[in-house]
This record gives sequence, structure tokens and C-alpha cells, in this order.
Amino acid sequence: MEEKLKQKPSDLVKIVIFGPESTGKTTLAKQLSAHYNTKWVPEYAREYLQEKWDREQKTCEPHDLLPIAEGQIRLENQLAEKVDSLLICDTDLLETKVYSEAYYVGSCDPLLEKYAIANKYDLYLLTDIDIPWEKDDLRDKPDEREHMFAYFKSALEKYQRDYAILRGDMKTRLKTAILHIDKLLNT
Repeated sequence: MEEKLKQKPSDLVKIVIFGPESTGKTTLAKQLSAHYNTKWVPEYAREYLQEKWDREQKTCEPHDLLPIAEGQIRLENQLAEKVDSLLICDTDLLETKVYSEAYYVGSCDPLLEKYAIANKYDLYLLTDIDIPWEKDDLRDKPDEREHMFAYFKSALEKYQRDYAILRGDMKTRLKTAILHIDKLLNT
């Protein structure tokens, strides 16, 4: 089980798009992937939970979190083998940990927590809540955006992750993200 949550060793620069629901993470991941001509790791939870919703009309439950985490790392490890220097991740296990704690009264599976903390990335791009919230089958916290943003920011600070906050429209966010990634790539 533990091997299924562990990143494979690599020399890649790994960037995580991180933040509350409906803050443009997937759009930004795709844009950055195109800009840098590299791969991006989709959010496995979205596929997993959409299939569950279509099948059962149920949202995420605590027993879904480890399979989601395993799927996320499996995708990341597979795509990491297909790029030379840079990988854009639409999410990571730390995001799954944040959602677990936010939705399930502070609880998180110890194994998920272990690898959420142990897996390493070079930079987190924290997406602010200053763009409109868009409803879909899986999003359910339009009135808790400020609280969730603070929770995500707190997690980055608690685990001493390097991060930059992205604000403004999508064009401004992309430009800011590129500036931070270029700086990282040139050091």
C-alpha cells in the first residue's frame, strides 16, 4: 500500500497548482503545460468522483480518499517518466489531506498524511478565490471560499512549502506563474 503513495525519484522540477475548488487550477495547469511544452498531471479525484456521482449520486466519502491518493500518485509517476525537466501537477496529496481535514472534522488517514508531507515539489502556485465560483456536480462550498483559501495557505506554511499566490484574471495568473517558474528554472 505504501508504495502506491510514494513518488518515484526524479530530477524533474515539479510544480503544483494548489487551492480551493473553482479557482482555475486545471485551466492554469493546461496553459502552463502548453507554454513549457511539457506534460501536466490531471486531478485524479475529479475523474474518480465524477464516475461515482454518475453511478451513485454520491460525493466523496472518507473511504474514497486512499484510492484517490493512489490514483493521483500513479498518474504523476507515469507522466514523470515522459518529460525531461518540468512537470505540472494539477494537485498533490497535500491538497487531498486538506480536503480530508476540512470535510471530515480534522481527520486524515495516517498513511495519506505521511505521504502528503513526505512527497516533495519545487513550487506551489496557490490560486486565490478572486475569480467567480462555477457550479458543477462535485463543487459544494461556494460560501466557504475564504475559509478554504486560508486552510490551503495554512497547510503550505505549516509544512514549509515554497509557494506563490496567484491573483487576478487567468491571463494575469498565467503571467505570474510563468515568472515564478522561470525564476526557479534559471536557478
